[in-house]
Parts: sequence; structure tokens; C-alpha cells
Amino acid sequence: MSETVRPSHPAMTAANMQRILFVDDDEAVRQMFQDRLAEEPFLLTTASSGQEALEKLETFPADVVITDFRMPGMDGLVLLEEIRMHYPDIFVVVVTGHGTIQDAVKAMKDGAYDYILKPFDFDTIRGVIEKISGHKRILDNGFFGSRAPGKEYRFNKIIGQDPKMFVIFQKIMDVAKTNATVLITGESGTGKELLAEAIHHQSARREGPLVKVNCAALTETLINSELFGHEKGAFTGAIAQKKGYFEMADGGTIFLDEIGDIPITTQISLLRILESGSFQRVGGTHPLKFDARFIFATNQDLTHAVKEKLFREDLYYRINVVSIQVPPLRERKSDIPLLANYYLKRYSNETGKKILAISRAAMNILYRYDWPGNVRELSNVLENAVIFCKGREITPQNLPQEFRGDSLPRPWTLTLPSRSLDVLESSLLTRVLEATKWNLKQAARELEIPRGTLYSKMRKHGIQRPT
Repeated sequence: MSETVRPSHPAMTAANMQRILFVDDDEAVRQMFQDRLAEEPFLLTTASSGQEALEKLETFPADVVITDFRMPGMDGLVLLEEIRMHYPDIFVVVVTGHGTIQDAVKAMKDGAYDYILKPFDFDTIRGVIEKISGHKRILDNGFFGSRAPGKEYRFNKIIGQDPKMFVIFQKIMDVAKTNATVLITGESGTGKELLAEAIHHQSARREGPLVKVNCAALTETLINSELFGHEKGAFTGAIAQKKGYFEMADGGTIFLDEIGDIPITTQISLLRILESGSFQRVGGTHPLKFDARFIFATNQDLTHAVKEKLFREDLYYRINVVSIQVPPLRERKSDIPLLANYYLKRYSNETGKKILAISRAAMNILYRYDWPGNVRELSNVLENAVIFCKGREITPQNLPQEFRGDSLPRPWTLTLPSRSLDVLESSLLTRVLEATKWNLKQAARELEIPRGTLYSKMRKHGIQRPT
């Protein structure tokens, strides 16, 4: 039987120590692990198998599970899946031998936080645990509030514990202390607006307004009036003076989403504002001073837009002072159980239903799916599932048809419509774009070409996303 190790640090208590569960079928390895970490500020217990580890977790609320990959019975990968299902907020670190790096790669793809190679380097082990501890401090005691027992890992309104997200959390904390202009990039549905909110609410401008503008929703004829305001009589229909979004944001933050969609003429005006800190209403003759922080966001490749003369190079360098790239959900799959359970609780509460869980089969489907619509798509899927669920757990039957069984994404074939190379290329591009739901980044990856090349070929063949 394993025993819990309580380190002799007077300042440390069980309540504020990291709880570590180490799993290995070799008793000598477990004992060595205990002996080498006995003086560390951890609360450590061990288990001899995956099954015993799950039993321990029922009474030992571990923060970190360090498990050997190859064990008889339930191996480390199965244990990882069980923890992912039932304890999605636990960080799992996998131990593997030098000759089985592919095991570690598979574990990372399946949601492990990190891996450690055998034979043990205890400095590496301490470093991994300290990194996890630092990430937990950001969430538990950090700038963005506390994490109550049983609640999701949340950073402001952002949920996640994938290492990629902690890099972003740290960037947000650092940039929030400054007045620097920020450019947030990422695919649609990844939560770029939530990052902008987090930066604003933790900045010195938090008492000021946060004005959000979807540039893609503004028509070319009205965008200047909406952004800068207009004077009475400036154009037909301007029956009174109107404040624009820039004036509304004075003293706070203005968040310009889909910045890549603004016309060149407006880009020139925006560049002037960034350089001078003043602007004029449409039809106005006097400059108005403007003091607000700029946060921009886009799902486009602005470097390619610059090369194609669709976006001004000087404006690009003005807005790209601090860059934050939000990873797509398919690149942070360890967060899917956290997000799915969060949306399950949210929509269950909103509908008054008492749905308690997501079945293993349903969670596995969610985990395997590529999520071209990212977190927004996951939210929609869970809302739909809750609405139509009649029982106490979400099952595959509650998921949309395209998520079930054989309807999951699979290889496809292309019927050749012609021997013309141009026609074949156009057909292939259209087929892949339709298969990826017009997610250009995913389509470029499927075609194994740069996204800029995909843009060029779409223009060459006159291929446009259907409206």
C-alpha cells in the first residue's frame, strides 16, 4: 500500500500544497519517487495501477497525475482517457522510455499536459511540476480571480488549461499593464473577443468604456460615419450630429474586430488616428482629440493581404505592436472536456434540465471531431444536444447527425469532370473548401499548400464563398 508524504515545511499546509499522484506498477520506482521528492512542498501519494489511481482520485483531489505509460491492465493512455472524462481539470503528465517517444506524442495528442523520459531526471520532474504550479497560480490566485472548488479553470471568461492557453494568459497579464496596441489573430470562433475583454478589464482603463466594432458588418459607404461620427448635413440623411464609435471609446478601449475587412480609404484614416491621436467627424472641420487603447482582431492572414495590396503595410506595422495568436480548438484538444462540461452546465441551467453528464461515447465523438468552427461550434453543438436530450446524460444520439458514427469526417474521392488541368484544379479546390466548410486554413492544410497560394488560386478560378 502507498502512503501519503507530508513534507516538513512549517509554512506549508495540506491546503496550499500541490497534490501529486504518481502511478507506476514497479514498487521500487514508486519508493524511489517518494524518497526523492519527500522534502519537496508537495502532498504526494502513489498508486500501483491505473485502477488504483482512479480509486485514489475519489478521495485524493490531485492537481497533477504523473503516470507511467506502459503498465499491465490499464495503461497510461487508458488512465489518461479516464481522467479526461471524469476529472478534466487534473493535469496529466506521462512517463515513457527513450525508445517509445511515439507513446509520448500520442499521449500529448490525447490531452496529456507534458511527458517525462525514463530514467528519471528529478530536476526535470520538479520543473514540470513547478510549471504546472505556476499555471495554476495564474488561475487560482492570479490577476483574474479565484477558482472555487469544483469550478472550471477560468481566466476571466476564458476556459482552458492547455499549455498553449497559459502562454496566452501570461501575455494578457503582461500587456494589460501597458497601453500597447494589440493584434489578436486566429480562426473564427476561437474567442478573440474574450481576449480583448480580458485585456481591457485588467488594464488601467477598466473603468472606461469597452467599445466593440465588427468591421465586417459595416458597409463601405457608412463605415467612416459609424467609426468617426458625422456632422449635421454631412450627407443626405445626416439630420443631426452623431458620435461615432471612436468618441464613445474615449478614455477606454476600442476593439476593432475583422480589421482586415475595412476599405483602403478607411485604413488611411485609421493610420492617421494612430499617428496623431485625433480624428474628424465626417463633414467636420476641426480635429477631435482621442485617447483610447486599440485592440484589433482578424481571422485573415494580414501579411498576405499586404502582399496583395489589400491592406496597407504601414498600417499593419502600426497595429501589430503586440501580437497574440489564438490556437484553434483542434490544437488544444485537452480543453474539449472542460469546455463541453462548462456548456453542458450552462445550457442545462438555462433550460431548467437536470442533465448530469456527457456519456463516454459522446465525449469521444466530441474529442475526435476537428471543430472547424472552434469553440463557437462546440457551444452550439452542446446547446443543441441539451435542448433535445430527454435523459440525464448526453449520448451520441443527441449530437447532430453529421457527428455520429460513419458520418464523422472520412476520406473522400473526387470525380474528374474533365481532362483540363484548370478545370481539375478548380474542381479540387471547390471540393476541399466545401468539405472543410470554407475554413481556408484547414483547406490549405488538406491541400498541403500555403494559405496565400490558396487565396491566389481562388482568385484565379473566380471561386468565392457562397453567401
